Amino acid sequence: MILNQFSLSGKTAVITGCSQGIGNAIAAAMAEAGADVVGVDIVPQPCTKKKVEETGRCYLELEADLVDCTAFDDVVDKTIERFGHLDILVNNAGITRRNMAVDFSEEAWDAVIAINQKAVFFNAQKAARQFIKQKTPGKIINIASVNAFEGGVKVIAYTAAKAAVRMITMAMSNEWASLGINVNAIAPGFTVTQLTEPMRGEEDRVKEMMTRIPIGRWAKPDDMAGAAVFLASPASSYISGATIVVDGGYLGR
Repeated sequence: MILNQFSLSGKTAVITGCSQGIGNAIAAAMAEAGADVVGVDIVPQPCTKKKVEETGRCYLELEADLVDCTAFDDVVDKTIERFGHLDILVNNAGITRRNMAVDFSEEAWDAVIAINQKAVFFNAQKAARQFIKQKTPGKIINIASVNAFEGGVKVIAYTAAKAAVRMITMAMSNEWASLGINVNAIAPGFTVTQLTEPMRGEEDRVKEMMTRIPIGRWAKPDDMAGAAVFLASPASSYISGATIVVDGGYLGR
């Protein structure tokens, strides 16, 4: 049965930035597909924990500041201690800072790059090392953005980081696909999350963007869940190095 190929039964998924928004939706969806979930965020995650446990799956809540690249070592260690194996990593944690390029500060640049780019690579590196140690296949899903394909406005560091995520996804695939590690990315379009709240407050900008979304609405976090489950499942075993765009048709305009 083809639907069996979408099952995550028996798998353990680590999801960063999962207290709300896209990470929350992906965690709940992967649990519904059969995975136990390790949630990683800098803040508590009661809503995500509740959603996962309501499916009957287990949830391990870990608080970590991923600016410190060594923090993910503890995440891997605690995942193995609790579940015995790691199978899926979703690099979802992200931040942004909004300002025009001529006014963008070094501090803001460094903060965005640290979480959205540097942490993505080193988290993936550590997950890959664990997959190799286990001698098992693994799935890494990086959350990019439509800004990986276009420059955007007031988000120059975010754009730079998400373009890098798209490219390092391909580079990691080149090295790790032969080891049974599938590395892919999802590029969400404009999504109703806390991250986009400041942008959604700019009425003229929102009106302009809506003219470029053929589906006629902003995405909801749940709109990313199907792509994530697909990329985490055996159904996507021949996909590696790809960035799946989930944007309501935005880039097609």
